[in-house]
Amino acid sequence: MPTSHVPAPVLMLVAVLSVQFGAALARTQFEAVGPTGAVLLRLLFGALILLVVVRPKVYRWTRQQWAAAAVLGIALAGMNTLIYRAIDVIPIGVAVTLEFTGPLLLALVQTRRFIDAVWALLAFAGVVLLGFEAGESLPLAGIAFALGAGAFWAVYILSSARVGKLLPGVEGLAVSMAIGAIITLPFGASAATAGALASPVVLPVFLGVAFLSSALPYALEMLALRRLSTRVFGVLSALGPAMAALAGLLVLAQALGLREILALALVTAASIGVTVGGRRRRKPDTRTPVPPAP
Repeated sequence: MPTSHVPAPVLMLVAVLSVQFGAALARTQFEAVGPTGAVLLRLLFGALILLVVVRPKVYRWTRQQWAAAAVLGIALAGMNTLIYRAIDVIPIGVAVTLEFTGPLLLALVQTRRFIDAVWALLAFAGVVLLGFEAGESLPLAGIAFALGAGAFWAVYILSSARVGKLLPGVEGLAVSMAIGAIITLPFGASAATAGALASPVVLPVFLGVAFLSSALPYALEMLALRRLSTRVFGVLSALGPAMAALAGLLVLAQALGLREILALALVTAASIGVTVGGRRRRKPDTRTPVPPAP
């Protein structure tokens, strides 16, 4: 069925699901390649897919365009490395909930209303709940990795917006993902090579991860954004933690406890509240918003 007949919110939901199920699928291979090897293979195959499809004309790029793409590549490498290190030791639903505090805080610092402080406290309450659980079952290192990934996600949003202004289409993303793969090469090459040689399923799995985490969701988001307001786009993107919890349950058999579910709900509600409130108080924006992390 042509995508034009599919409601735009459905396309967005599939995109968000695809990203989180791609991460869960990558987690199934951590025993073979480790988190750093998984990051390298995900970025490498994702870059190859995008480069083949987009074929960026890099010989025309200016120094400013290359610099912007490089910063985005650093953000992609840091964000993906830290979130994969996080989901290696804590449930994926918890990790993505903590990671989402990065873009949430970025949205909050750009606003000045009292209600935004309420949303910030709500999100903080969710993080504190997970912090209390760290003494019982969640390693503090996993929480730190996830929060670090959130910080890099905020950098990704800012740098992606700049790349989007300087370069057409997804040329910048394709090259930035390749730069990210090069950055992670020294850290993940040994584990990725050993895992690929030891298990014949590693490379096909990470081709699937690259497709689910990069190619498919980005294409669906671009189609959806033609028919969605930026407010609705932001609200649907804020469902990432819930989708991650679902992927963790179905793919990794990671059932969340009551405290974790409550924390997830608080962060998701805060993210939706900031998005809805922020869009309502701003003038209509016809520019394409920055999509979630690829």
